[in-house]
This record gives sequence, C-alpha cells and structure tokens, in this order.
Amino acid sequence: MADPSSYRPKPGQIPESPGVYKFRDEHGRVIYVGKAKSLRPRLSSYFQDLANLHPRTRTMVTTAASVEWTMVSTEVEALQLEYSWIKEFDPRFNVKYRDDKSYPSLAVTLNEEFPRVQVMRGPKKRGVRYFGPYGHAWAIRETVDLMLRVFPVRTCSAGVFKRSAQIGRPCLLGYIGKCSAPCVGRVTAEEHRRLAEEFCDFMAGRTGTYLRRLEERMQEAAEEMEYEKAARLRDDIGALKRAMEKNAVVLADATDADLIAIAEDELEAAVQIFHVRGGRVRGQRGWVTDKVEAVDTAGLVEHALQQLYGEEKGDAVPKEVLVPALPEPAEPVAQWLSDRRGSRVDLRIPQRGDKKDLMATVARNAQQALALHKTKRASDLTTRSRALEEIAEALELDSAPLRIECFDISHLQGEDVVASMVVFEDGLARKSEYRRFQIKSFAGQDDVRAMHEVVGRRFRRYLQEKTDTGEWGPAPDGDAAPGGHPKQSEEEFAAPAGPIDESGRPKRFAYPPQLVVVDGGRPQVAAAQRALDELGIDDVAVCGLAKRLEEVWLPGEEDPVVLPRSSEGLYLLQRVRDEAHRFAITYQRGKRAKSMKAGPLDTVPGLGDSRRQALLKHFGSLKRLRAATVEQICEVPGVGRKTAETVAAALAMAAPAAPAVNTATGEIIEDEAASAVSSATRGTDR
Repeated sequence: MADPSSYRPKPGQIPESPGVYKFRDEHGRVIYVGKAKSLRPRLSSYFQDLANLHPRTRTMVTTAASVEWTMVSTEVEALQLEYSWIKEFDPRFNVKYRDDKSYPSLAVTLNEEFPRVQVMRGPKKRGVRYFGPYGHAWAIRETVDLMLRVFPVRTCSAGVFKRSAQIGRPCLLGYIGKCSAPCVGRVTAEEHRRLAEEFCDFMAGRTGTYLRRLEERMQEAAEEMEYEKAARLRDDIGALKRAMEKNAVVLADATDADLIAIAEDELEAAVQIFHVRGGRVRGQRGWVTDKVEAVDTAGLVEHALQQLYGEEKGDAVPKEVLVPALPEPAEPVAQWLSDRRGSRVDLRIPQRGDKKDLMATVARNAQQALALHKTKRASDLTTRSRALEEIAEALELDSAPLRIECFDISHLQGEDVVASMVVFEDGLARKSEYRRFQIKSFAGQDDVRAMHEVVGRRFRRYLQEKTDTGEWGPAPDGDAAPGGHPKQSEEEFAAPAGPIDESGRPKRFAYPPQLVVVDGGRPQVAAAQRALDELGIDDVAVCGLAKRLEEVWLPGEEDPVVLPRSSEGLYLLQRVRDEAHRFAITYQRGKRAKSMKAGPLDTVPGLGDSRRQALLKHFGSLKRLRAATVEQICEVPGVGRKTAETVAAALAMAAPAAPAVNTATGEIIEDEAASAVSSATRGTDR
C-alpha cells in the first residue's frame, strides 16, 4: 500500500487547463482514468487527508504509485480522451457496466450485393443496418417471419445462397414465397435491394405510408374482382400489423429517443435503456456495475452515455436522450453526442407527460434488474471469496491470489504443439487477457520442456514490459537487469503475443499474477518454477493440478497437497485448469485443421489468399498452373517474376495430386474443371 504523498506532484506543477489524468499502480498498470475542467483543483483533491476521502477513493490512491495527466483544449476533447483511455486500459477503479449477455439485433447487410436479414450479436459492422437490440433472439425471428411475407428479403447464409445459385434451385423459403429467390434470378439485384430498403424503412417506423399503400392496392384489386390478390394483400396487412403490435406505441408523437434509468445502492448500480423509435419501443438493454469509485447518479449517467454511444455515429444516436440526472456539466456531454450524431441532440430530464411516465417504467425495470443481480451474486461473491481464501491457506500464500494464470500444453502425438494461458481475476475468467503460444524451441513431444519454454516466454515479456515502461531503467552491460533479473536479448521479444500498442510493446504482459497454475504434476511444476528462478522472479507462487487424483503439487515438495473434494478452492482450481485445457485444445485443433486443408500454394512464402485465388482463376486448375512457365505465371495481375519463380519451384517440388476416380466405374477423371473447383474451394476454406 503506497503513501499518496510519495508521488504527489509538486505545488504549481499541475496546470489549470482542462485535461485527463491517469493513476498507475506499482506495476505501471493504469488503475483509474478521470477528466477535469481544471486539472489542478481536481488532482489536488486526491492528496488531502486520507480520512477525508471516500473509502473507494482512499483505496484507489493508496493502490496507485504515480499520476500523470494530458492537457486538452476543451471539455469535449477531455470527454473523448477519457472514453478512449478507459476503453484502451480497462482501469480497475473506473465504473464499467457489465452486461450479462450479448444482446441480439436485427441486422440488414446492405454492404452486400444481395442484402441479407439476420440476427447479429457483438460489435457493429460498417454498411450494416441494425434494429434493436432485442431481449431475445426468438423475438427477432418472430418479427422477421411475419415481415418476410411482405418483404421477401434473403435470409440464407452465403453458403446456402451460393449452393442454390449453382444448382439453379432455390431453398424452401423461395418455394413458399418468403424469399424473392435472387439466387436463381427471380429478381434482379436492384429489385432485391429495393425490397431490403423498404424492409428497413418499415422497421425504422415509417409504417403508416406503406400500410395505406397496401390498403389502396387491396381495394383496387377487390374492385377489379381480383379476389385472390386482394386476399393476399389483406393477409400481408395483417402480418405487418401483428409485427407492429409486438412493439407497443408508448409515445404518440412518433418520438425517436433513448430513455436511460439507473437504480443504485452503496455498492452497485444497474442501468436500463429503452430504445424508442417512431414512438414504439424497438429495443431494450441493461448493465450492472460495481461502484468502485465515488460517483453519484449524474456520474453514472455520464459513464452510461459513454459506453452506449462511444462507438456509434449518425442515426444510431437518437435526437433525444432522456436521463434521470444530468452530468455536471451537461453541455460538453450534449455537444459530444451531437458531434457523434452529426446534428443536435437534446439531453434532458423528462418533467411531465408520457415521457415522464415511460421513464418511471424504465426505472422500475432498473430496480428489478438490480434486485435480481444482487440475489444471484450474493452467493457467488461469497463462494468466490471463500475459494480464494482456501487456496491461499492451502498453498501458504501471504494473501488471496486475486490474479491466477494457468498454462496447459496441447498436441497430437507430438505434432502442432501449442500452449494456452488463461487468466482469472477475483475468481472470474478474464478472457480478454487469454494468450496462445506456439512451441518454437524444439520439435516433438515433451510437455515438461514445453511448459518451461512457455512460462519463461510469458515472464520474459513481463520483465521487458517493466523495463519499457520505465519501472526499471535500461539493463547495464552485465548479465542482469536492475533488481537481480537477468538481462534479456532483443530477439526473445521479437514476436510478442497479444495486442500491440502504438509504441509496439505488448499491452497485456505487464501485470503479474499472484499464482501460476500448470496442468500437470511434479515435473511440470518443477519446469515452471525453474523458468521463474532463471529470470530471478521470486514473488509469484507456482502450483500444479494433476488430473488423476486432482492433487495439488508445489515446487520442491515430495507429497502433494490434497484439498477436500467439497472444497471451493479445489473447484476453482479445477475450473481454471479445465478452461486452460479447453482453450489450448481448441487452438491445437484449429491449427491441425488448417494444416490438413493446406495445398501446395499455401507453402509459398509471400503468396496471400488474393493472389492464390487469382492464379487458380487465371489457369483454371492446379494441373495447368503446374505446367505453366515462369513467363506465363508472370502474366497474372499482381504476380511479379520473383513470386512466379517461387511458385514454379514450390509446385515442382510438391508431388502432383492423386487423380480423381469414379467409384462406380473405376474410371480416372481427367476433368480439369473439377480440379479447378476443388483447388478454389480449398483456398476459400482457409
């Protein structure tokens, strides 16, 4: 625990301009990001008497070891930079809304030649029109099923679409009238796109004009005694009205707005959002957060707005945002929202009428979500705390291991040897920091040697990161860096795993665990401990969990530690070990599948998917490409002479593929077109 006075900036050193500041812990990890209209008074407030600080603020400043700041011109810039840093560094003391699920949205892929209607989750993609989010995927499918009768837009996957086009026969939806079947040319690309755009207009709330148009056509058909056509139009109108009824009218003036409500107590807060488009509730979502910083309702609203609209642009940001409390000050936030939308956005508290009544409904949903979350979490939090305490007691650790990293080795009879590293913090998986490794130093099957390599590589990057961030100075011209750690060569850090920041350094290896768990017994544990000893790291505990009897092995011990079968600590170690095994074997199977699909062209260095496809398309088959001269290969756009020579040499060394045989007649098939299709398919599947 650090004394804040040890890193307090000197008087007059802090500027009075707007800016954003970062607190870092002893490992250089950013633990808190904040913004201020004036940096000097805001930062000075953190360095007053600890007894006067909020308990969470006191914990933050005593955990921190340094503070730094960046000046900006306006409060809007400060808001933008704060959001960027929170997203980049994921500080532990900042409010982060945890969503317990990925909400599905109805998506129309307008970026494709033949737009597709589908359910999508995860980050939004450019050129795709989204509606929602919805609480359940089945709600989207029910709506789509009703609307396909009127707007028969394609819903099939790319593989099904391509297959139908090849055989000249549409899928079932094409036969029953719920797809216009552009795959077989029943409609042109322009006509199909027009259908998709009408679908989007209807989902966006422009329903009245379209329904009136259908009713007029129904009346005309009835007057002309085309009763079958009139009946079909009548059923279409009924289907659209049923789809509309699924989103009840809540605001009569066809308002486009997002309503945000927050329920909170001393420890946690829940936020609920209703997305209202065209006066109807088109989507709903919510998050829950721990109040790890001293923040009021206005601050929670500001954090919610940042998370909700930080990645949005254009119409995804509504004209009106209704909140229970305005951020302080509200003008920069409103300006930030307006900049993201491209036009004015009203940020206000509803005072009367339908909007205030709807806000009360959203608030009741938030209260219910918070109560449900606390009911679920009460036992979970207690269980996780007890598990960590049991692990600390069994392994004789000084404190509970809040960060645990587990390593596992996976291979298939010594081939495609890989390793995984999974991370658990506070007893929960932190999947953003999982890492995968390829074993580089040797070939064959040797789990102990592989474990030594992987643990050594992970902690060498940790030491390098500490040096790069300035926590240690550059290593002297000896064998060790400051602190007794061995000096590392640059080659060992040439290919770091994981995301890379602007300076080219690994972002996620700078934070050490309190406990390293390896999947295995005494030999694997000894290898991991030897890797740490060689690097001079003595503040990280090591243990191994053997599968046979689920005993826990410690370095240098003759006998294992046996935890009771009912122990929560053992259960947590098993979950960590099993997750590492799952992650490793998934990676290993992926590598094996990729190598099995590889063809002769896949081994050509510098030849990517685009040029590989261009070569196969130009020559029509791998057989013709193998017979081509270097000059003929150079005729392919984008292929230079050096690449052509490399391709020719690789194909000459590769054994020709076995001929295809008709299993019914035993006849050898010489159809080069079939060879071309096979080669192209293999290249695409990769």
